[in-house]
Amino acid sequence: NRKRHFTALSYIRRRLMSAPLSKELPQKYNVRSMPVRRDDNQAGKVVQVHLKKFVVYIEKVQHENAYCNTAYVGIHPSKRLIVKLKLDKDRTAILERRGKERLAALGKDKGKYTEETASAPMETA
Repeated sequence: NRKRHFTALSYIRRRLMSAPLSKELPQKYNVRSMPVRRDDNQAGKVVQVHLKKFVVYIEKVQHENAYCNTAYVGIHPSKRLIVKLKLDKDRTAILERRGKERLAALGKDKGKYTEETASAPMETA
């Protein structure tokens, strides 16, 4: 509901500020959407993520204000596709974890053997 949305804690707001991935990325990472981060690319580099206002500011999306200065236009992240992710070790770990969970939920990884499991000796009790 509205009250929960606008009084949400920061770790919940981060999840609410998620955006879908472009067509190639879900096949690569097995994840449909990710929380937006500062240097992600959403048809332009994300300059700032404003959690309190629920908007992101993108480098190419600007307008001229009354003082003849350029100002960024706030856009909700779910209205834009993430074209390129900024990856570091934490975000890579999140992608791997969520990708495994999705494969397990869909049943695509069920009963499959990898080279490591096939070559490992069987344990007998």
